[in-house]
Amino acid sequence: MKQYKVIISGGGTGGHIFPAISIANTLKKRIPGVQILFVGAEDRMEMDKVPAAGYEIVGLPVKGFDRSHLLNNIKVVRCLLRSLSLAKNTIRDFQPDIAVGVGGYASGPTLWMASSLGIPTLIQEQNSYAGVTNKLLAKKADRICVAYEGMDKFFPAEKIVVTGNPVRQDLEEARGKREEALNFFGLSPEKKTVLVVGGSLGARTINQSIQGDLDKFFASDVQLIWQTGRYYHEEAIRHLKAYRGIPVWCSDFISRMDFAYAAADLVISRAGASSISELCILKKPVVLVPSPNVAEDHQTKNALALVNNRAAVMVTDKDAPQKLVDTALSLIHDDDRLSSLSQQIGKMAHFHSAEQIVDEIMKIIERKS
Repeated sequence: MKQYKVIISGGGTGGHIFPAISIANTLKKRIPGVQILFVGAEDRMEMDKVPAAGYEIVGLPVKGFDRSHLLNNIKVVRCLLRSLSLAKNTIRDFQPDIAVGVGGYASGPTLWMASSLGIPTLIQEQNSYAGVTNKLLAKKADRICVAYEGMDKFFPAEKIVVTGNPVRQDLEEARGKREEALNFFGLSPEKKTVLVVGGSLGARTINQSIQGDLDKFFASDVQLIWQTGRYYHEEAIRHLKAYRGIPVWCSDFISRMDFAYAAADLVISRAGASSISELCILKKPVVLVPSPNVAEDHQTKNALALVNNRAAVMVTDKDAPQKLVDTALSLIHDDDRLSSLSQQIGKMAHFHSAEQIVDEIMKIIERKS
């Protein structure tokens, strides 16, 4: 029996890495003995997270373009050329049957070089607005797996399959764990719970908005699960010292996101593609605060895809300090609105996304064979 080999490339954030690992895990279940090699950016979080999940990874020196300081891009171009050369050598040594790109800096040079060497490629576009790199890669890609309808405005329609974004497998089992989850966080089943998440590094505006209005939460008899992210944790803990004895669980990282979602009556979150996919599957009412610091402002476009279907509420980053907490508190005490948001966001869920993406990978490999 032929030994199949797959390269999976991309990363930079948990939103790219967790779907990539989910695809890899599904490939391993489907194809006994499959060899999987990840290709990431050498100074990004995939270099830790991928080996922790049990996979080998090669790092490229690729970096993002600096739109503010154009002279810095001389170094960026040098890193890109080195990355293309290293990607070429990696592909020649590994000889994959297919290269899969999940977004992030490394997927550009890896998939570009794979196509140049005659290796079939598949792109997984997570956002509702395609980035420049994926639009370029799409011309030679064999298949493009997307999470939103209407992506033919960016990609050739005949290459598109709507699969949704893979989520961490434990999250699909989060329902029905509310009591266990509240015990885990030391919170009361009698009170409404707001979950605040700003990604693994944190979101300055969300954290500052929560800090500035903590007293409003406690006056409303609402408890908090607050994930600050790495950069904002110390400041949040210092701030909380003035509120001793209040119902809040605060940490830089949540190891049990299944419990965090299970406990939450309402979520406050950035609008990354992966987070939105999780919220859809779990039917969680959400206030989205899109990050303004992302390429093509794609988080705002992700958020609007939900808002336009009455499936979420959006507060802009600029308005968050004045409006975020008041918006969340007016929602959490309105059971009809929570129920409506839950129903509508559930309609946008895609289940078994990793399995569908692996179906497409297998079709391409078998056609090539």
